[in-house]
Amino acid sequence: MRIFVCTVVHHPEDARILHRQIRALLDAGHDVTYVAPFRSCNVTPWAEIDPLDVPRATGRNRLHALRRARRVLATHAKDADILLLHDPELLLAVPRRLRSRTVWDVHEDTAAALGAKGWLPAPLRVPLRFAVRLIERRAERRLKLLLAEEGYRDRFRRPHPVVPNTTNVPDLPPAPPGDDRIIYVGQLSFARGVRDLIALARLVHADGITLDLVGGADADVRPLLRDAQREGILRWYGFVPNDRALRMAEGALAGLSLLHDSPNYRHSMPTKVVEYMARGIPVISTPNPIAARIVEEAGCGIVVPFEDPAATAAAVRRLREDPELRREMGKRGHEAARARFHWPEQARLFVAKLEEWAGV
Repeated sequence: MRIFVCTVVHHPEDARILHRQIRALLDAGHDVTYVAPFRSCNVTPWAEIDPLDVPRATGRNRLHALRRARRVLATHAKDADILLLHDPELLLAVPRRLRSRTVWDVHEDTAAALGAKGWLPAPLRVPLRFAVRLIERRAERRLKLLLAEEGYRDRFRRPHPVVPNTTNVPDLPPAPPGDDRIIYVGQLSFARGVRDLIALARLVHADGITLDLVGGADADVRPLLRDAQREGILRWYGFVPNDRALRMAEGALAGLSLLHDSPNYRHSMPTKVVEYMARGIPVISTPNPIAARIVEEAGCGIVVPFEDPAATAAAVRRLREDPELRREMGKRGHEAARARFHWPEQARLFVAKLEEWAGV
């Protein structure tokens, strides 16, 4: 099976796209052409894939990337068995003759997420939200859909397969949690709690606890992060490929997920929560419903109020003062992740569904 995977928005080393889906396709013996912004992100493609470079769509600068992606797909994807898209913007760039072979992997609630886009003028958010819903309805009629969350089913009229955004879970937890470092892995933005993370870093720094931030950042939060790093209260590493980022999480006191109470997050499972569990470290999470349920059912962490750095600092200190508690939370989290969220279980279903759609 020859598969074209395309993104103009995500980093080429995105965990779901590259480390999970493309890896699963390659391991199953399929040929993968990856259309992604390699040069824009200074990324060297894997030797096993056939890379095609396109510009990256960022902020209001999106039209050039979409036009380029459309030309690339029209020229190179003619004989593809499956075209797998990862950005809603790309729904506008699918050549007509490829529609019957196109799959849209739905990562997020796009319409709900518009409220968190700082680059988008407020007066445009309501009409664009309406436009996005119309585009989604049109895509459902013409394309095949994969959903990353069970909670996304209600947005669509017909049933679609769900491939949850789980993770690779080691057989055994890599290392017991330490006592001098907390970590956040993922994109940094206001809606993902960057102000709360910085305030937390300031509160626990006096206790000898350092916050490590591992992930790219939206343009509007980068000055705050640079200032905090110069202040010496945290370490911001920028984007790190998922496999290396999760190794950096090993041995931390806790992993943080401080998402705000945003519509885009209310029906989503923060993958970072499962990734922390897989690495055997306690989770500190705000009470987004799915995250809170996972943490509480597994007994693997502490749920703190939204936008409350003081309460989060208290949770960090509680874990530091009780080595047995954090070891038990780390152990329970790892066991639950291995039982419920191990990616190879989903990888087989993902590959089988694409093979079914391709007729191979």
